[in-house]
Amino acid sequence: MPKPQIVWLRRDLRMKDQPALHAAAQEGPVIPVYILDEERPGDRKIGGAHRWWLHHSLESLGKSFGKRRAQIVLRRGESVQILQKLVKETGAAAIHANHHYEPWHKEAEEDLHDALKDTDCELVLHHGNYLMPPGTATTGSGDPYKIYTPFKKAMRDLFPPREELPEPETISQPSSLPDSDDLDEWELLPTKPDWAGGMRDFWTVGEDAAHERLDWWADEVGDYDEGRNLPSKDITSQMSPHLHWGEISPVTIWHRLKDKRSDGWKTYEEELIWRDYAQNVIYQFPKYPEESYRDYDERTLWRNPNRSDNIQSDLECWQKGQTGYPIVDAGMRQLWQTGWMHNRVRMITASFLVKHLLIDWRHGERWFWDTLVDGDYASNGTNWQWVSGTGVDSNIFSRIMAPLSQSEKFDAAGYIREYVPELAELSDEQIHDPDDDCRPEDYPAKMIGHKEARERALERYRKSKD
Repeated sequence: MPKPQIVWLRRDLRMKDQPALHAAAQEGPVIPVYILDEERPGDRKIGGAHRWWLHHSLESLGKSFGKRRAQIVLRRGESVQILQKLVKETGAAAIHANHHYEPWHKEAEEDLHDALKDTDCELVLHHGNYLMPPGTATTGSGDPYKIYTPFKKAMRDLFPPREELPEPETISQPSSLPDSDDLDEWELLPTKPDWAGGMRDFWTVGEDAAHERLDWWADEVGDYDEGRNLPSKDITSQMSPHLHWGEISPVTIWHRLKDKRSDGWKTYEEELIWRDYAQNVIYQFPKYPEESYRDYDERTLWRNPNRSDNIQSDLECWQKGQTGYPIVDAGMRQLWQTGWMHNRVRMITASFLVKHLLIDWRHGERWFWDTLVDGDYASNGTNWQWVSGTGVDSNIFSRIMAPLSQSEKFDAAGYIREYVPELAELSDEQIHDPDDDCRPEDYPAKMIGHKEARERALERYRKSKD
């Protein structure tokens, strides 16, 4: 009998187009292992919304393995130590894993490789979570791209991505498996209180759900170019959490949609490429979601909540959707209720925090990290630095989004009624910016006027560059 092959699962919780699983299944009996490692990430351990999604995703994947008379081994603790113990216990010939590029994952891969040097087991890493591995698209001098537009062109010049891999029809396993934790004992789901009701109503989790969503999206993607900006209609794929958790691969999505000829597909393809671009950025700058790229005086520009109760209160009003700007409040409440926010509204709410309230972008990035089911280290950090004007490729700081006109321009009335019910009775003309005559008593006044906020932001930015 060939020796067992361990498959180290992380954010690749699927059967189809799963390179690590596919390769392991060709070599011998498979031991899929998921390790809840809350030590290596440090202060980047998964947030509450992540934990909720992870529980249901592992539950779904476990059922998929169960249909093949196989099961996942669950362990909790430091990943390298646990994998070393499993190698000794099982006599595994190899550990197969898909590359992950977050700093803590890269460090774990390096440490595991070193730990296995004097053993009969090898670490075999595969590329499976992106259209192409970071570093594939390079400049003429062989350097990674820093700017998105030439990166996008280079990626398209390199297309098509690799071919999809089939899911294994059968999976053999050793006659006895290592002991496994019980998923429920990890207590990933909230109970006291159970705040996840809105997420349960909004999402179906797992690989099957991801493919059902793709089936739907294949018929709708043609309207994406214009529809993506309309939160009331929400013509978006909502594939981001499925992609983040690896319940579906971007390669699968690309091949399914590649023959579309619409502007909607071209725009959506650009966003798949942006996801690769974000990984390309942290490949070069591992601390990018923590550190601004551009030079400026941070103490002059930002109002730091750690310095003042008033500034902390402003941050909390933004987090709770109590800013007095309906489109901002609708977005923040949708985030808390569903663990997700419409893409256009993400830009509006982020711009409001860093430019209207002048609160350091990292406070927003951390709030999204904790509350988004699709909170991704690379994409989240790259998007926040783009909005704040501090990134390697970013919007200029002086371009300040006007939330009231954005709300009206993109017809957000229905969206506001859904998530800010105290404004539901207002007319379409009133609801974007209710004046004192029609503003309900239980809805807050604006935290700061748009003109005042704009002037303050531009002045503080000028001083931060002096």
